[in-house]
Amino acid sequence: MIGVLIGLILIVVAGLAVTDYVSATPSAIFHEEDGDVFDDWDIARTRSFGEDGFYQLSETNFRPVIAFESLGEEAGLAYNMGTQIAAKYPDQKQRAEAIFSFVRDRVNYATDTDQFGYDEFAQNADELVAAIDQDGVAYGDCEDSTVLLAVIYKGAGYRSAIAVGPGHTAAMVYLPGYNKATAVFELWGESGWVWAEATGRNNPLGWVPKQIVNTEVAVYEISAEEIASSKPTNAPSVAITKASNGGSSRGPFPFFGVIGFLWLMSLFRRRRVR
Repeated sequence: MIGVLIGLILIVVAGLAVTDYVSATPSAIFHEEDGDVFDDWDIARTRSFGEDGFYQLSETNFRPVIAFESLGEEAGLAYNMGTQIAAKYPDQKQRAEAIFSFVRDRVNYATDTDQFGYDEFAQNADELVAAIDQDGVAYGDCEDSTVLLAVIYKGAGYRSAIAVGPGHTAAMVYLPGYNKATAVFELWGESGWVWAEATGRNNPLGWVPKQIVNTEVAVYEISAEEIASSKPTNAPSVAITKASNGGSSRGPFPFFGVIGFLWLMSLFRRRRVR
């Protein structure tokens, strides 16, 4: 489903614990072309922008293609992890929290420079689960945790999405009636979307970082799609942000302009949110 723009106007935010930087090694074999590292699907892991970038960021939109490497015909370890957790937790809310805690606790924050020697290096969901299966933990930054969360949620039977804003990215899960969230978002005319921020050790599901307050972010609901260059065709819509206490804040926001989105891309060097 095509991403839409949302203005995040939040009521309550909480603190975020600090995690240590660590080092790790790549979990797969890639090839290099013109200074970028590509995977077997010819997706650049060292670049988020462009038609072959892992998020296919452009001047007006984005498409998190790296998530599709673990969905549909390509579904593997991460998607199956979701189905296993779903079998263990029949309660939808407990299951959502278990998935969030799994990713938060098993993916230790590490910069791409520390791990791979590149300013950017995205890992797909199956690579992270393979590392967890082997070592008990994986290492990555916010795009890695985001993609893993979104894919596992899909495997567990949820609708999930990936959000990208200035310098950061996070997952979202459709969980109507979840009253523990700092704020509840309305996307595509549906209220009940919850922010999933797994880059801090003590984050609960539904906590939203202060850096996102009053900023504009793009949101793309993931599904099984072809791993190929593609441009969204539907126009973005207006979104309404509803606070968890029942209040709401309305306001139409224009989709990213060229200057604004290029600025966003220049800041899209994913970091730990404090």
